[in-house]
Amino acid sequence: MLNGIFSVEFVNSILRATTPILFATMASAVAAKAGICNMALEGMMLLSALFGVLFSALGGGIFGTASGFSQFASFGFGFLLTVLVGGVIGLIFAFCILHMKADEILAAIALNLIASGGTVMLLMAVAGEKGASSSVASVAAPKVVIPLIGSIPVLGEILSGQNLLTWLSILAVIVMHIFLYKTPMGLKIRAVGENKNAAESVGISARKIQYIALVISGMLASMGGFYLSGGYMNMFTREMAAGRGYIALAASSMGADTPVGGFLVSILFGIAQAVANLMQLTTIPMQLIQMIPYLTTLIGLGIYSYARMKRRRKLLQSE
Repeated sequence: MLNGIFSVEFVNSILRATTPILFATMASAVAAKAGICNMALEGMMLLSALFGVLFSALGGGIFGTASGFSQFASFGFGFLLTVLVGGVIGLIFAFCILHMKADEILAAIALNLIASGGTVMLLMAVAGEKGASSSVASVAAPKVVIPLIGSIPVLGEILSGQNLLTWLSILAVIVMHIFLYKTPMGLKIRAVGENKNAAESVGISARKIQYIALVISGMLASMGGFYLSGGYMNMFTREMAAGRGYIALAASSMGADTPVGGFLVSILFGIAQAVANLMQLTTIPMQLIQMIPYLTTLIGLGIYSYARMKRRRKLLQSE
């Protein structure tokens, strides 16, 4: 067990497990900054995981997979279409809660349930399969090999050969930080989230800003879903999101709904998932091992809530 933890493969396992959670955490953060709790992340990721397989397979039929360039073109085609679908799902979710005035929690639950059964139904209609898309020839995301760094012992094994979407998830943290804190649109999103009425009093359309935030949130969540079926695995399986959308909500909250804070907490949950994967080699019952990421989430939220409560008490006492 210890040999496994202090190995390069364990670090790689952490990065693989962190990637989908990190995308979803960024999706949760941008929605939260606009004053909306996007509990539909689970459904968005699940739908995107299926569409990622279908679109990349369609891209393979158009561009082929005979050469490296054609494989990359097929991947890019599927990835871009999946991200667009994620934006559309975010737009539909925004329409339900902002225009139709549906409760955001109930609308999110409805979307998650639709995704749970709808993905199975759609896969059955397209491929004639219920559990997994094993007959769909999808194209996986390519790996990034760094020539000079790749030859460095240990460090090269960690940095070189990682999935392209893993690097893209790290880039998303940087981009979202700049977007939220260094651009006019990011300022408007934060202003609406802090006080919607005050933002509207200076001419900012709160509804428009929240629409934009939820579309971006849907696009980021779709990247995480695409990675699940095109990087973490090379096929779609039923319920493959496996609660990662809810874990991302916890990671975003514990990170104060900031990109950098969410990144750090996502790594913590990635470590928990990697430990759970490693423990599958032991004699510990599988049911207990599968609980580890979710127990980590509960414990983390408990510690975070307790620390937050103590800070509030200190503020009240100082007043």
